[in-house]
Amino acid sequence: MAKKILIITDDSGESLEIYYAQQRFTEAGWKAVIAATQKKLIHGVIHDFEPGWNTYVERPGYLVKCDLALRNVRVTDYDAVMLIGGRAPEFLRHDAATIRIVQEFARRGKWVFSICHGIQILIAAGLVKGKTLTCYRNVRFELEQGGGKWVDKQCVRDGKFITSQTWESHPEFYREIFNQLKES
Repeated sequence: MAKKILIITDDSGESLEIYYAQQRFTEAGWKAVIAATQKKLIHGVIHDFEPGWNTYVERPGYLVKCDLALRNVRVTDYDAVMLIGGRAPEFLRHDAATIRIVQEFARRGKWVFSICHGIQILIAAGLVKGKTLTCYRNVRFELEQGGGKWVDKQCVRDGKFITSQTWESHPEFYREIFNQLKES
């Protein structure tokens, strides 16, 4: 039976991060399940880094088929969870089902992967205190206020948590993820 990963996102999730996670895990033989607050087509976005801008710019991205509503997730069905970035985490961090799910993954000692703004969910779930992590640099303040230590690296692993900065971190992020999954 194939291992399963739960990919958590919603409207305004980063399209490149959603599709790359789904395709990379599927390529590796995993079943990738995309979950959001509702089972529907969600509106992804594309965050790009333009010369002369101090932060990213946002453009409409792809429509993404969501497989499952978060309220219907059973953590025991999955081996790992991926928290996608974009702007989706700024409202998912207020969703009780999302917080419960992520806390249960951590409590059960399952893999927790977070990219970019996905860290906002981990912060809201109270899971960053005392951990060394990374995220998009403009979310660093929130991570540090939550008691985590921010490292300016493309990818950081702390126990069963693997975090990365942006979609530009994909090579380092997925190399570390699959190296760790191979060993466990």
